[in-house]
Parts: sequence; C-alpha cells; structure tokens
Amino acid sequence: MKLDDVFGIHEEALRLRARRSEVLAANLANADTPGYKARDFDFKAVLRQEMQAPVRLAATQDRHLRHDQGVVASTQMAYRIPQQASLDGNSVEVEREQTEFSANAMRYQASLRFLDSKISSLMLAIKGNGA
Repeated sequence: MKLDDVFGIHEEALRLRARRSEVLAANLANADTPGYKARDFDFKAVLRQEMQAPVRLAATQDRHLRHDQGVVASTQMAYRIPQQASLDGNSVEVEREQTEFSANAMRYQASLRFLDSKISSLMLAIKGNGA
C-alpha cells in the first residue's frame, strides 16, 4: 500500500489550491493598478495534467534555461477577460476575484478535512482500538 493510493489527488490539489490563492490574492492586491491584467489558471486542467506525471525537461547545467519553474507553469496561466472593461486597462473585477478566492478557500479546506480524516483512520488502524 502506497501513501499516494491512500491520499489520492489531495496532496497535489492542496498544492495547486495554495498556488491559485496566491494568484487570486495578487489580482485583488492590484485591483487599483492601472494596466494590470488579472490572471488565473484552469484548476481542473492543471490537476489532470499533473496527475498524468508530465514529462519535464531537465536542466543538466547551470546555464540551461529553466522554462517552467514553480507550481504552475507560466504557460498554464491565462489572462481573464473582464465583463466590463475599465478605462485604465485594469482587468481585475474585485467581486469576481473575491468569489473565486472564497470558493478556492472552501475547496482547500475540504481537501484538508479529507486528508485529516484519512490520517486519523490510518492512525486508528496503526494503534488499534486500545485493546
């Protein structure tokens, strides 16, 4: 039995949810920055891709370019298309970002609760029922 089988996709989901929170928080922080373009990524698509063990190029020398660093590659990020364009070129819609941030936080908490339940079950199985 491998831990990957026990925890399923939740480890990777937590990592991606944390990264998405950072992206959404950056959008909110720049709501008043002229010309700032809100960014996000398709969580389901990135998670699906990550669970298929993607092939990544290895840098074998220090001078090699490191294209896709970080949790979510820059190529997986997309700019949001605003419902209503602003005069200063900023594409952040605060209400939308707050809604996305809240939904992401709830899903992050759900994954944490699932993992906590799994860990508690494993601990109970290891320790036994006290008999």
